[in-house]
Amino acid sequence: SALIDYLASGKGPEAKSSAPLLAMKFHFTGYRKFLDPEGYPAVAPPWGTLNAIDLNTGEYLWKIPFGEYPELAATGQTGTGTENYGGPIVTAAGLLFIGAANFDKKFRAYDKSTGQLLWETALPFSGNATPASYEVNGRQFVVIAAGGGKDPKSRSGGVYVSFAVPDEPSRSLQSQHP
Repeated sequence: SALIDYLASGKGPEAKSSAPLLAMKFHFTGYRKFLDPEGYPAVAPPWGTLNAIDLNTGEYLWKIPFGEYPELAATGQTGTGTENYGGPIVTAAGLLFIGAANFDKKFRAYDKSTGQLLWETALPFSGNATPASYEVNGRQFVVIAAGGGKDPKSRSGGVYVSFAVPDEPSRSLQSQHP
């Protein structure tokens, strides 16, 4: 084979010419979101979802709107979902943590089996990152980078916010952020 010949002799096959490149018929001019005049997605909500899929069957186990626009929620328009950046983590106890919703700046915990919202808190900036989990002296924590940057109307920053995971699901998570 050509690879073995090259390794043995250091000589490779002569370069062959290829057909000349044809002029491109199409080109990319940039990404533009399809938005309505108010700046919201110009399709029916939900505009972002969190989904659980059975990997054996490919079927949805549950699907819920994920994230909200605070100004729409204030007028009673909830369940819209928003674009989101980042993914979740799931703990051994079945808690799903995610902070990827771009506009509401919330960090949430869900029951991984049902999609039920168990807890949420506001972050100083959007948590456009996948959380991490760690343990100190037998106590589990989750941490998320909150930096924003995807919403042109909001300020950006750069902090890590950590929460102690309760021993019992009925107890609230405790922020370890000053």
